[in-house]
This record gives sequence, C-alpha cells and structure tokens, in this order.
Amino acid sequence: MLQGKGLFAKRSIKKGETIFIERPLVSAQFLWNTLYKYKACEYCLRALETAEGNARRLSGIPGLSLPHPELCRVRPEQHQACPQCQVMYCSSECRQAAADQYHQALCLGPSEEDPDHPINKLKDAWRSMHYPPETSSIMLMAKMVAMVKQAKDKAHLQKLFTHFCSRTANEEEEIAHKLLGEQFRGQLALLHSLFTEALYDERLGRWFVPEGFRSLFALVGTNGQGIGTSSLSQWVHACDALELPAQQREHLDSFIDQLYKDIEKETGDFLNCEGSGLFLLQSSCNHSCIPNAEVSFPDNNFLLHLSALCDINQGEEICISYLDCCQRDRSRHSRHKILRENYLFVCSCPKCVSQMDELDVTSEEEEEEEGVAEGETEGDEMEDEMTDV
Repeated sequence: MLQGKGLFAKRSIKKGETIFIERPLVSAQFLWNTLYKYKACEYCLRALETAEGNARRLSGIPGLSLPHPELCRVRPEQHQACPQCQVMYCSSECRQAAADQYHQALCLGPSEEDPDHPINKLKDAWRSMHYPPETSSIMLMAKMVAMVKQAKDKAHLQKLFTHFCSRTANEEEEIAHKLLGEQFRGQLALLHSLFTEALYDERLGRWFVPEGFRSLFALVGTNGQGIGTSSLSQWVHACDALELPAQQREHLDSFIDQLYKDIEKETGDFLNCEGSGLFLLQSSCNHSCIPNAEVSFPDNNFLLHLSALCDINQGEEICISYLDCCQRDRSRHSRHKILRENYLFVCSCPKCVSQMDELDVTSEEEEEEEGVAEGETEGDEMEDEMTDV
C-alpha cells in the first residue's frame, strides 16, 4: 500500500487523552439535512434547536417536556440571522466569521428562496443526484471558492487546499462514480456547468475547467470528515453525569430509553445535524482497522477532538478508522471492498495482515447487504494501483 501522509506521536500519549482539537478549514451542513429542518449554525454547525425542541420534532410528540431543561446548552437569545438573507448563526461571532471568510460571496440576499438563483439551482441539482444519507456536499466546494474570492492572500489559501490528498484522473473518476452513481458522467457535467454559472472567477480558472472541477470533487469526496451535532445528545450526556438517588436515576434512564424508542419509530437513525468539513491535521491520519485514535465532536459544533483509544508510544503512527464500528467487525474482504470503493486503497494494517489467509468471500448477510458480485476476489481489487488517504 502506498501511503501519502501520516501522523506520528512526538511523545507518549495515554489512553483517553485528547491528542489535539482542530477547527476545519471549511465546513458545510448537508443539503438534505437542512431540508429536513435540522437547524444548525451556518458557520460552526452547532445545533440551534433546544434539546426539548429537538426531542419534540424527532419523536413527533409536540407536547413533550424534558426533565432537567437547565442542562440544555443551546442559547436561542444569542442566535443571529444574516441581515440580508436571514441564514441563521448561533452567535454574533459566528455570523461575523462567516461574513469575513466566505458569506459575502455566497449571500443570496432576498433571493435566498428563489429556485432560479444559480446557487439554488446548484443545490437542487446536488440533492437530486445525491440522496441521503449524504457523505459530502457541493457547498463545501462552493465555500472553498468563496473563501479564495474573499481572501486577502489568495495564493496562501489555495496552497492550504493543496495539502489535501490529490488524485490522478482515473481515481477522481472512480470517486465521482461512487458519489453520483450510474449516471455520474452526465451528472458531473451538469454540476460543473451549474457550479461555473454560480461561482466562476477567472482568478480561480483551474478549478472551473472540467479536470480541475473533478479534482475538487474528488478532494471533498475523500477528505471530507463527517460532522454530527445534537443538542439532544448533549442533554443526554449531561443527564448521565448527574448524581441522583437510585430511584430518580432509574426514572430518568427509563424516560430517556422511551424517548429514543419514540424517535426511532418516528425518525429512524437520523438524529443529528450533519455535515462535513476539511481538517488539515486530521486528513493526515491514515486508516487502520484497529485504530489507536478516534474523532468526536463533543462541543456540539465543528471543533474536532482526536482522542487516544489506547496508550500510544512516542514515534508510533496515530491511526483512525475510516470505517464505522459495524464495518470494522466485517470480514477482511468486506472491509477492503468498502475502503477500495470509498477511498481507493487496499489496507495492510496489522489486522488485515493477520487475516490474509481468510477466503476472499463475505458472509451471506454481507453479500445481501452489499450486493457483492459473485466470484469477486481481492486479486481483482489489487490490480488497480491504490494510494492511502
């Protein structure tokens, strides 16, 4: 496996220790998530609903009251709208930061709801091509363009974006294919056309030619880190930390269990405000199927915390998993299939090396779930040159 970048410990790190906290270079809420009324700060993705409001909407119980409402950290009185387009922010600081960095170039003013505005046409096209659950957003790319347009030092900002893993043309095509499905060629051409119409800037000409656009698309597709925020889950964590008499604890736990059952019945798995961001440090972390670090967003905004899952020695590589917990428990063949399709590399972590003698087949359940082609072997996967993210 060819590895691009990597992150290594400069000192010993203890299990549970926060290795670093990082702010993204750029982030954006998913467009379907916005459409389904998950309200998040347009800048930092902090959930804007109170825990109670969030619980009412997700459970479909309009009169629901949460105990211990004082544990909710959302402060609606601090929320501010852009005076031109009415997009919402969690604070005056976030509104100002967005205006300074990119929002002046993207603000639609009174055209915010106009379906014929070029940016709204671009958003609509993306939604029609990329059904939930989303894994990326065209608005990450739009914000990248807007940031460079507004930047005083445009060359420096463009250079920062080049730190994210670059791809060859055939790899970018594979990523586009994965993100947009069977009709990706026509869809990519349409997105390119709408993107150019909405955002073209001659100083950024290389991002607007077909190859540059495809490269930008691949960049956000493989480097975008999912961000999830939830005022309800923050409230639940705060409830868990309360010291209560046994009977009160049992009553509160029972209430929360029932609430989650009601939410699952009404809404399913989509509990969070969700989006994605580009993080310079985190994007340098390579994958392992037995990671020694994990990403979380405990501040209910876009601040990424990387924490150690075990003791890490000085000089040891810090690895995260690009797979979720369920995917990590699958067979080596299934894990390789997911990583190859989404990130274009073949994993050679200690777990994969130790399972090299396993048959290249998936379980019946995984075959059903993934629609694995009959007779596909890892040998087929290895024919393509892979690079690590």
